[in-house]
Amino acid sequence: MSPVTLQTIQAKQTELAMMIMQFKDQQESREIDILDCTITLQPGEHYAGAVLDTDGEHLHHLVLMAEVPDSKLDWQSAMVWATSVGGTLPTRQEQALLFANCKPHLKPEWHWSSEIHADNASCAWSCYFNYGSQYDRSKSFEGSAVAVRRV
Repeated sequence: MSPVTLQTIQAKQTELAMMIMQFKDQQESREIDILDCTITLQPGEHYAGAVLDTDGEHLHHLVLMAEVPDSKLDWQSAMVWATSVGGTLPTRQEQALLFANCKPHLKPEWHWSSEIHADNASCAWSCYFNYGSQYDRSKSFEGSAVAVRRV
């Protein structure tokens, strides 16, 4: 058995303090405050859910708008179209929420997101609403689009 040193005791004390903190984090309940909010849905719109940040804090509510473009669009045209109907293309996070909560109202096709690929500015992200897969595509690709509004 090795001799007990002050350094060994302090290391064990630090390890124990970390374990106590981790245990308390698991045991404490947490409240999420979402302000009382009445969301008016226009005909054909669908409520997708609450969008949260990385800490689980409420950012906004998401509504899938009723309008759809007449044809497939390249990314820039999809961005312009979404703005023209009073909305925006969804982010990748919002597309996942749409897939989870509004799948019956989405065509099982590739749909543009509003996000440009971080490593390749000639590409933007899209979501295949049949399976929920997300991939980057050339902005010249003609895909589908949906518009969302944030409340």
